[in-house]
Amino acid sequence: MTAVEEAPVTADEVAGLRAEVARLTDERDALRAQMQHRDGELEVATRMLAARAQTMTSVIDAVTEQSIIGTDLDGVVRVWNPGAEKLLGLPRADVVRRRLITDFHLPEELAGAGGGLTALVELARVEGRDVRDWTYVTATGEERTVSVAVTPRSDDSGEHAGWNFVATDMTEVRASERLKDQFVGLISHELRTPLSSILGYLELVLDDPDQPLTDEQRSHLGTVERNAQRLLRLVGDLLFTAQVEAGHFTLQPEDVDLAGVLRAAEETARVAAAAGEVQLDLVLPAGRVTVRGDAVRLGQACDNLVSNAVKFTPAGGRVTLALQAGWRAADGGFTAEERPGTTPVARIAVSDTGYGIPAAELDQLFTRFFRASTARRNAVKGVGLGLSITRTITTAHGGTLDVASVEGQGTTFTLTLPR
Repeated sequence: MTAVEEAPVTADEVAGLRAEVARLTDERDALRAQMQHRDGELEVATRMLAARAQTMTSVIDAVTEQSIIGTDLDGVVRVWNPGAEKLLGLPRADVVRRRLITDFHLPEELAGAGGGLTALVELARVEGRDVRDWTYVTATGEERTVSVAVTPRSDDSGEHAGWNFVATDMTEVRASERLKDQFVGLISHELRTPLSSILGYLELVLDDPDQPLTDEQRSHLGTVERNAQRLLRLVGDLLFTAQVEAGHFTLQPEDVDLAGVLRAAEETARVAAAAGEVQLDLVLPAGRVTVRGDAVRLGQACDNLVSNAVKFTPAGGRVTLALQAGWRAADGGFTAEERPGTTPVARIAVSDTGYGIPAAELDQLFTRFFRASTARRNAVKGVGLGLSITRTITTAHGGTLDVASVEGQGTTFTLTLPR
């Protein structure tokens, strides 16, 4: 039996094998170079992440007046900055990975808001953020009122990894606010009684047919009455503000004819407008415009707007009160005709040709006790409560209050209510 002889390898086959080896070698070198490049990129990325983490840690640790607490999805504390140590009286080592964020809240407060971690994060889960007051309990059992901003926390891949709780201690501020509101309420009540008595006796003297007054006496007593009424309105504004702060502001809803409200506001402002040589115009629609609301409070809101407009308008100027029924679109636009997706509203516009308000101050206009620089510069009387009260009343009715103004040309306030 003879062995099978192997065919000799040809030169072409050898050349082909060498070419294949060379190709594989090139691929290996290319893969090695690619790996080295990726290793370099990974090293750079690792250094950048480490630097970023170090930067974030240093920034968080530098914050000592705000408590910054980060948790995982279950509420276990993972971040605890020096501000948290200072506020709650516990070192980082005793808290991180050992305690829950809910451990530092009043159980009854959490229970009243839905219970557990959900009470703290549900609104932030839905809206992306939440800021409100809570009560923190320190290591010594002391209760601190804190304003807590809650936001979702993401990991390096962008996945939701937990929650951030940034808290500012408001204990002293809230206590001061309560004392101030109590003081305002007390003083307002104490002032209202003698003022009512003064006005009552003034009315008796002015209207006494048995002892008629001279023109000079009537003029003097009229000045006293106007200033007493002004002081009584201020007391009423202070009381209203205290009620709002205390959560005691309520409405007495009924069907309100807005044309009647505007006529009353125009009549109330007529004397002041005539004295200041300001023309007062009233523009009302032919039909009845009715909303559901508190007639007294809506009258107060309109009185504030018209009174402000008259005070801000120099002699020879004009104030216009206009009422219009229409529809509001989803984007907030107003149209006189009903269209798909619109809702019925009533719009009250109070326009003046007065001093106007600087654009930079418009955002502060509805802040309590804020007075525009044009008011101070032109000696316009007031304490800065009217617009704040008007917005509160408007919001309570589900409406909006907008302002447009050009300094030196005038201002328009637009009050929009659902109907």
